[in-house]
Amino acid sequence: MRTLDEILIRGRMDRAFEVARDVERWPEFLPHYRWVRMLDPQDGQSVVEMAAWRPFGMVKYPTWWVSKMEVRPSAWQVRYRHIKGITTGMDVVWQLEERGADVHISIVHTWSGPPWPLISGIAANVVIGPVFIHGIASRTLEGVKRETERA
Repeated sequence: MRTLDEILIRGRMDRAFEVARDVERWPEFLPHYRWVRMLDPQDGQSVVEMAAWRPFGMVKYPTWWVSKMEVRPSAWQVRYRHIKGITTGMDVVWQLEERGADVHISIVHTWSGPPWPLISGIAANVVIGPVFIHGIASRTLEGVKRETERA
């Protein structure tokens, strides 16, 4: 499974990167995030627990995962490797690039799917990726855009 979400933001690269990497603040401006906790904070690499809602109309479905998070300022990247939750083994790369006066942010999720015999690929490619991952990532990017452009 591979999903790509991207957005163009009007603002400074350093500001957009700060908003993207400061995950502990996300619940303040991303209403679909229930919580974010640094479990093992270290300089440049941490373990982070995240929980978000995936809304379906009036119904909110709870999601949860734990990731190793690596911040690479020189490459304008934030990388995650999911280590707990249904998406264990998923790799996520946030990439920021300057485009004139704008900042382009892409989020790529790659994953071989859950360890479920026979339906792993279908579950990942038909439901988890396009419905849950894209549903949360697209909302996250919209919120990062609002927060970056607000400053």
